Amino acid sequence: MELLDWKNLPFGYMKTDYNIRCQFKNNEWGSLEVSSSEYLNVHIAATGLHYGQEVFEGLKAYRGRDGKIRLFRCRDNAQRMIDSGVYLQMAVPPVEMFEEAVVKAVKLNEHFVPPYESGATLYVRPLLFGSGAQVGVKPAKEYLFVVFVTPVGPYFKTGFKPVDVMITRDSDRAAPLGTGNIKVGGNYAASLSAAAEAQRLGYSTCLYLDAKEKKYIDECGPANFFGIKNNTYITPASHSILPSITNKSLMALAEDLGIKVERRPVEVTELETFEEAGECGTAAVITPVGKIFDPQNNRIYDYGSEAGPVSTRLYSLLRAIQYGDAEDTHGWVSFVE
Repeated sequence: MELLDWKNLPFGYMKTDYNIRCQFKNNEWGSLEVSSSEYLNVHIAATGLHYGQEVFEGLKAYRGRDGKIRLFRCRDNAQRMIDSGVYLQMAVPPVEMFEEAVVKAVKLNEHFVPPYESGATLYVRPLLFGSGAQVGVKPAKEYLFVVFVTPVGPYFKTGFKPVDVMITRDSDRAAPLGTGNIKVGGNYAASLSAAAEAQRLGYSTCLYLDAKEKKYIDECGPANFFGIKNNTYITPASHSILPSITNKSLMALAEDLGIKVERRPVEVTELETFEEAGECGTAAVITPVGKIFDPQNNRIYDYGSEAGPVSTRLYSLLRAIQYGDAEDTHGWVSFVE
């Protein structure tokens, strides 16, 4: 493997040596298989291609100061994939199979885990889709579970620096009783047009409001949104929002630090009361929000050009736990031996 420029890695795909695959056929899961190919042999009538019967996850592997490789809340990702798959009427990999596949994929590609303090991580992508042939909208009888890994840099090029976002009212990421609360590819496909428009206008991403009234804050592009005021961490509650494992972690850590936590509907008018704002997720960790532009009234909500103190404390503590520099009192970290 050629020596990588770890500190300047983009957030994108890079070929690694191996991936893990497992097929569900004849009502049972087969054995985990190791492949060095980047390609899948998929039937032209697979339900994953035609009817969107596909879900995925994202987690990271971290190399600590001690050289050990850590996974963060892998079991929670496994359970979320199960929840997503069950909603789409799919056969789902058991938690133990999910964990075994992830560990195996990381271990086989161990030399792609970036060094400590490089600013890069190994991104792990579990994928599950209907691979059985089916013409007509109904669940497939065969499924393929895949885990691949790729080293990545920060999701936003600025890293832990504020980005500017734009409110969108012309597009909805998910319907109120749709698939917004599961990690299905269709949600992300639905966000591409609005994100492209925001970026065309000079913003990193868009802030979605609820699809019904356009009154409440939903997701912030590919991540959960949070605001800080009066020593309180506030994040929207909605059926249309993906239950971010990072956001759950931040809420727990906020309480550990004596910060009050509120998960509730957040009206867009409340933006003017926040002292800090940010977006959070596995890819972004925490990305502070500097400005939010509302094109409806040409208003800009300004939270500053530097990350706020609460966001900084939470970001630093979460990363310290992920890298083994702080005690994992919640039992979130597992090791790749």
